[in-house]
Amino acid sequence: MPYTEKPVEKLYYSIGEVSKILQVPVSTVRFWENEFRILKPMKNKKGNRLFTSEDLKNLKIIHHLLKEEGMTLPGAKKKLSGKWEETDYKYEINESLRRIKELLLELRDGF
Repeated sequence: MPYTEKPVEKLYYSIGEVSKILQVPVSTVRFWENEFRILKPMKNKKGNRLFTSEDLKNLKIIHHLLKEEGMTLPGAKKKLSGKWEETDYKYEINESLRRIKELLLELRDGF
């Protein structure tokens, strides 16, 4: 098996990078930051938001609940406030299955 380097993970993401990753407008990321208490991005001296990988993961979970599962904002808040561990666990399983699917599709298309 050939050697492949592990992709470098950034320590902090700007709000623009986060909006590109999630494919939502910057204003949506700002709105979610104000609505969900679990999002606490750092701010530099200029006041620019700096999101950690944990913040990005939380944003992906919020995006999944709102955009993919079609939950309302109050419904997503309720789900995250009461059963965060369960929601996080289900999200991790979903992401693992998505990566496995991508790998299998690459293998299929490679042959």
